Amino acid sequence: MASINQVKIFSGSSSQYLATEIARYFGKDLGQSSVQRFSDGEMSPSFNESVRGCDVFLIQSTFPPADNMMELLLMIDAARRASAHYVTVVIPYFGYSRQDRKDKPRVGIGAKLMANLLTAAGADRLMTIDLHAGQIQGFFDFPVDHLEGTAIFVPYLRSLGLDKILFASPDVGGVVRTRNVAKFFNAEMVICDKQRKRANEIATMQLIGNVEGADVVLVDDMIDTGGTMCKAAQLIMDKGAKSVRAIVTHGVLSGNAYENINNSILTELVVTDTIPSKQVSPKIKVLSVAELFAKAIGRIRDHESISSLFIKY
Repeated sequence: MASINQVKIFSGSSSQYLATEIARYFGKDLGQSSVQRFSDGEMSPSFNESVRGCDVFLIQSTFPPADNMMELLLMIDAARRASAHYVTVVIPYFGYSRQDRKDKPRVGIGAKLMANLLTAAGADRLMTIDLHAGQIQGFFDFPVDHLEGTAIFVPYLRSLGLDKILFASPDVGGVVRTRNVAKFFNAEMVICDKQRKRANEIATMQLIGNVEGADVVLVDDMIDTGGTMCKAAQLIMDKGAKSVRAIVTHGVLSGNAYENINNSILTELVVTDTIPSKQVSPKIKVLSVAELFAKAIGRIRDHESISSLFIKY
């Protein structure tokens, strides 16, 4: 049997709320670390306990500001220089994942740059959930454990006991993701085909499929301003749906998102806690990914399969 090194779990500044819960489910206290900040804002993270020979898990979502990514990179470097045996970065929300290709001339590929930075800092492994595009896993030359939000959302949807459930993709790009969720319920799906003028601004949208009398569930990996989701929900209700709700892994919810959601036709928006909530909304329900990540960390420690955490059809 392979030897098992001591596991230590640490958190960056932005994900303390989630890392504390992950460590609790795992059965350990969160490791002690601190961040010194100079007067100009420069940061210097450090570990307040030994990590020599340990399997270190660093938890930090990399949503804006860029300080969150910079802090994580410095923590990786600190762990390496402190002789950690193995460094796994746990990034529940992988920032810059929307920039996964050149969709127009003279733009950077932000997701690839983030992968390069994590590699250069000395990370050995990445654990995340519902990347914006699955092929981002190929940007890394080390193992990537890509968890699925279906493990969180499917049990919740089943508990609702919806009579005639139907799934909808808010855009053509999300068809595969939506179909994968629909399979768990042997349900049909429809597509909202949108055309954009520019980022976060929709020109037109039309519905492909029949939703009449159905309890429709919109599926997406992230929601930013909420414009697309709210417009899709209104279109679906206008076409005769009984109800419409949305399940979205990453609640970015920037700009006037909360106002858009509160004023929308949505019955509810279900998100996870990969990104901390900025405010409370009666229409937004938050499910935790802490137990899922804790189980995944345990399987990595024990050299067991991660795929056993995925819900089977």
